[in-house]
Amino acid sequence: MPATPPGPSGLARLQPVLPSPLQPVEDDRFARHGVQLLLKRDDLIHPDLPGNKWRKLAPNLLAAAGRPVLTFGGAYSNHLRATAAAGRLLGFRTVGVVRGDELAHRPLNPSLAQCAADGMRLHFVDRTTYRAKTDPQVLAGLLSAYEECEVIPEGGSNALAAQGCTELGHELRGAAGVAAVACGTGGTLAGLAAGLAPGQRALGVPVLRGGFLGDAVRGLQHEAFGGPAGVWSLDERFHFGGYARTTPALHAFADDFEDRHGLPVERLYVAKLLYALTVLAGEGAFPAGTAVAAVVTGRPEPARGPSGAPQSASSR
Repeated sequence: MPATPPGPSGLARLQPVLPSPLQPVEDDRFARHGVQLLLKRDDLIHPDLPGNKWRKLAPNLLAAAGRPVLTFGGAYSNHLRATAAAGRLLGFRTVGVVRGDELAHRPLNPSLAQCAADGMRLHFVDRTTYRAKTDPQVLAGLLSAYEECEVIPEGGSNALAAQGCTELGHELRGAAGVAAVACGTGGTLAGLAAGLAPGQRALGVPVLRGGFLGDAVRGLQHEAFGGPAGVWSLDERFHFGGYARTTPALHAFADDFEDRHGLPVERLYVAKLLYALTVLAGEGAFPAGTAVAAVVTGRPEPARGPSGAPQSASSR
């Protein structure tokens, strides 16, 4: 492993594909309404740090300057896997605080096993502690078990992450009237909106229930940019029951999209985004002549286990 901190040259050595490709898609469900669908293939940025994981982690890793990183996630967190992979690739130590202390006494699922294989120290906490993870006293208790660490929040969403995601908006300037992204913690939407040009707008499709995301995005923009930045909105109708929840109808839609366009569709975020855009086009939400760019933030999850539970999930 390299011993030098992951500065700009170290990150560049990972050879990210930037800007990510922007691919037009011919789809009659959009074309009949005069709408052009574009796919912003952020899933192709890097094999181990794809999509918004690269955009959010890169500035945080520069700030960490080689110090150990402590971060948070659930049992199937893509964010934990990406952070662990970055530690392996760039030679810094990682600690993953995992929701669910009962998991400490069970065999690791494939997602956490990959984290461990990449050198991440897994620290399991009960759900009450996890919910209070931003409390200074709780955080101090977690940090006391390890040497000085750079703390990155759940999903990687903080001011640095939002600033990193402005580049996504810059790459889409002049390419689409609407740039749409599925949202978990709000960092990608906060930065995307800030990076777009006047006359463009960002649309977020939350994959969690609760109606909290608007406040989260506003808070991130205040921290990152000093106040509101860009034009953005949320459509809260397409969470399909909540985080990591899917339905047969969503899977059927994703299967059909894959057959039509040859794009493997990640189910927990990207499928919900594409479904939402298809419905919105049918509702006339986009004026004729509008180009809509859908940000493909990740790759499909691994095959489902015998219980039908997903073998991976993510936090964006």
